[in-house]
Amino acid sequence: MLGAVGLAVALRTVSFPESTAFVAGACWGGLLWYVGRCLDGDPASGRAWRPLFGLANAVTLVRGVLFAVVTGFALVPPGTDLGWVPAVAYGTGVALDGLDGTVARTVGEETPLGERLDMAFDTFGFVVAPLVAVAWRALPVWYLSLSAARYVYRGGLAWRRFAGRPLFDPPDSDVGRYLAGVQMVFLTAALSPAVPRSLSLTLAPIVLAPSLAVFARDFLVVSGRLSWHQ
Repeated sequence: MLGAVGLAVALRTVSFPESTAFVAGACWGGLLWYVGRCLDGDPASGRAWRPLFGLANAVTLVRGVLFAVVTGFALVPPGTDLGWVPAVAYGTGVALDGLDGTVARTVGEETPLGERLDMAFDTFGFVVAPLVAVAWRALPVWYLSLSAARYVYRGGLAWRRFAGRPLFDPPDSDVGRYLAGVQMVFLTAALSPAVPRSLSLTLAPIVLAPSLAVFARDFLVVSGRLSWHQ
């Protein structure tokens, strides 16, 4: 709660709209709640939060704050004087992606918690950036299928487990990671006021299709409907 209020107050202090500050603070509060659930130990004990006090996890948390700020602009008209903020915030978060992993390996702070937070914030970024871009009519509404794809994929795995159906190992491929990087760059550009909306709308199906195809491929492999050999 304190983290959510702190971010909202900080944004209002630098003249962000009330709606932006409120939504960003609420999203940051939700992310901190998720972080708390990822931690081991008694939540009432300060020891539960000690795994976060490292340089690598600090970088990851900064990415979470930046993505929360992006979310706040979903309720702001695209013609605002602060229209550059979502692109800068998301782009900075993208630039920091991978840095937390590099720092963790360098200083010996690699942990399952760090990997889980990194994945959670990546997924969150892939939800909020398309949402704001669609709200600002820089991307078509069907681009939100990118935001839903991972949840549909995870839901499909959960359903197979519930139904007692077999699951197989996912493909060991760098294509998904490469396409995720392409998506991050494209979403940053789509959020930027300097990029014509006509251009981002034209490129949208070309950029989206391969990412959705990889999700479909992965599910076909893990469900045993498609064999995959490296």
